[in-house]
Amino acid sequence: MTTKPTNLDPQRLADGYTAIWSEPDAGRRRAAVADLWTEGGVEYVEGAQFRGHDELDVRVAYAYGEFVGSGKYRVTRAADVARFDRMICLTIQLVSTTDGALAWSARVFLIVDDDGRIREDYQLTVHPLAA
Repeated sequence: MTTKPTNLDPQRLADGYTAIWSEPDAGRRRAAVADLWTEGGVEYVEGAQFRGHDELDVRVAYAYGEFVGSGKYRVTRAADVARFDRMICLTIQLVSTTDGALAWSARVFLIVDDDGRIREDYQLTVHPLAA
């Protein structure tokens, strides 16, 4: 029998996860990575994996620069946060800054530890970015 993390607020975790992709300050972004993921936390996305705070920091910084920092998109999430035991599910989205249209979305499955920090992060594209 597994126990549920007692200090886990799914909405708060989803808010922090969504916000990190839009954080322009490298120091705050790095601190947010350490707050959100365990030291050995891993993200699986599009056939790649990013393990540990260093790799996750590089991953988030790259995504920020490519999508949000470029001014092309803003990151939002759908109002669909759900929790089952140690798994939090949500939909994260890139929305065009020019017309507000949905440009990309993914279903995210976060598996958390006893402290409510992400151990595993699975990001599965639902609506691909146009080429």
